[in-house]
Amino acid sequence: MTTWQAICAVHDIPVLGARRVARPQGLDVALFRNAEDEIFALLDRCPHKGGPLSQGMVFGRSVACPLHNWTLDLCDGQAAEPDEGCTPAFAVQVRDGQVFMDAAELATKATDLTRPIAGPARRCGQAASNAA
Repeated sequence: MTTWQAICAVHDIPVLGARRVARPQGLDVALFRNAEDEIFALLDRCPHKGGPLSQGMVFGRSVACPLHNWTLDLCDGQAAEPDEGCTPAFAVQVRDGQVFMDAAELATKATDLTRPIAGPARRCGQAASNAA
């Protein structure tokens, strides 16, 4: 049996925008609202370079990553061709103007995923073997 956790009111999510849902463990989840007031939930991490999807542009049932403009489907987190990759999608329900998420899924799904960490900076022309 699914336990639905109240998250926020629909009007707390900007139209064509997002709101982040912090979790005790793992990356935040981004709630998105499109022009038709549909609500979607994805892990707030682009599969390409880890960009924060909550800062992306929402259009139709898609979001464009703010870093490199990858387009992801809000329904399933799948990247649009020719790009490849996927970010986890989360179950969401709207009842009486309130947004609910599956509490167990919110607590456990994709908690092992992290954002990419940049490597050490190098000066121009410095060989990779000399970097330390």
